[in-house]
Amino acid sequence: MVDLNIAAEEQLNQALELLHFGFRAITSHPDERLAALGYSRVHHRILYFIGRHPGSSVNGLLQIMKVSKQYLHRPLKRLVEDGYVLARADNRDRRSKQLSLSAKGSRLEASLTGEQRKQLARAFEHAGEDAEGGWRKVMALLAGEQ
Repeated sequence: MVDLNIAAEEQLNQALELLHFGFRAITSHPDERLAALGYSRVHHRILYFIGRHPGSSVNGLLQIMKVSKQYLHRPLKRLVEDGYVLARADNRDRRSKQLSLSAKGSRLEASLTGEQRKQLARAFEHAGEDAEGGWRKVMALLAGEQ
């Protein structure tokens, strides 16, 4: 267990505030765009991960995103119904669906995530290579990947 003194606690509070405001800054553009379509942030996450892992099954997507079926079911169903995601029967296992983005889904995902990539690229360029490496390490540790 980490024992925090007042100065350390204040520094961590500042880090939490920066995390909060940074997250808000990077999600504000996509959130506005999604709200105009009647979607939420979860729809963007689904589009993003299907775009990075085309051909994944629903179960595969659940594992990649580390979420429950309940979390994924409705928004994924709506994205399929609205023509942003294609769900095709797997040739090897007809009970399983392979997910991919339609052209419409690819355009929306590229628009939403593209702005976020630009924001990160600008920040990394300004902060420098060492800062980017440190940020990536911290995020990986928070995500439990190291």
